[in-house]
Amino acid sequence: MKVLITQPQLAELYTSLADQIAAKNGAAENLFIAGIQQGGVVVANLLIAALQKRMPSVNISYGQLDITFYRDDIRKEILQPDTMNMPFNVEDKTIILIDDVLFTGRTIKAALDTLLDMGRPDKVELCVLIDRKEYRQFPIQADYVGMTLQTNKTDKIKLVNSEVVCL
Repeated sequence: MKVLITQPQLAELYTSLADQIAAKNGAAENLFIAGIQQGGVVVANLLIAALQKRMPSVNISYGQLDITFYRDDIRKEILQPDTMNMPFNVEDKTIILIDDVLFTGRTIKAALDTLLDMGRPDKVELCVLIDRKEYRQFPIQADYVGMTLQTNKTDKIKLVNSEVVCL
């Protein structure tokens, strides 16, 4: 296991992401954030704390999105569902999807399919901690990126114990 991003560097990435979101949404009264299970939920929890410091008057509604049954690889293995907790209506809202690593785009496609089954958002934005853009299989691009990493296609990049590691 090789550490790619340390905990202090991660703290800077969360600050940068919060600054990007606050700059674009500073006039908003409400933010609607959906963390994609599992890694996106961890990122979303820390990012929301950073956002609340920058935007104390903004109401942040937060949900956890389970995409298990929308994944295109579900037929290959039996997957245990995660927690689905979307305590707000997505209809006509701008939703900020949060994930840890954007790689092929398949997870984001599944998240979009999940959201659309819940209603019709006005807009969906994507925030990722790490972008591995050279391996995209779907035309998906993040609106907010903490860091872009050059990796090998076979590398497994994970958020583990407040560090980003290559397994």
